[in-house]
Amino acid sequence: MSLNIVLIEPEIPNNTGNIGRLALASGAHLHLVKPFGFEITDARLKRAGLDYWPHLNISTYESTSSFFAAHQGAKMVFLSSHGDKDYWDIPFTDNLFLIFGKESVGLSKTILDTHKEHLYKIPLFSEHVRSLNLANAVAIVVYEGIKKLK
Repeated sequence: MSLNIVLIEPEIPNNTGNIGRLALASGAHLHLVKPFGFEITDARLKRAGLDYWPHLNISTYESTSSFFAAHQGAKMVFLSSHGDKDYWDIPFTDNLFLIFGKESVGLSKTILDTHKEHLYKIPLFSEHVRSLNLANAVAIVVYEGIKKLK
């Protein structure tokens, strides 16, 4: 079983470090799409990822277009608070790409508009919460995938 966690333009090194640790623990491949809001050598990223970072299955891409070009035809789902379908309805399969946007604004309007039929959300049950922390959102979706694929 393998899933692909994709972070498009991540901004917060601590989140990326925590997601890296999650990727290693879950057997997922982590894909990071530039530009980043930090340097990959940032001490906060390393601290959050602890000593696990060198063991990650990780790929980086110079741009969103280079990521999509490298994975044409791959099965992908997109996570956004703008989704109409709930994450538990994702049709999980081996090698599925789980695409997450940057912390401040999520996925771009272009990505949202292009992939409407593959757009999912984590439901929120309070009008006082706009979204979940990115690392928490990734963990929720990845472990739902593990549950469904096991």
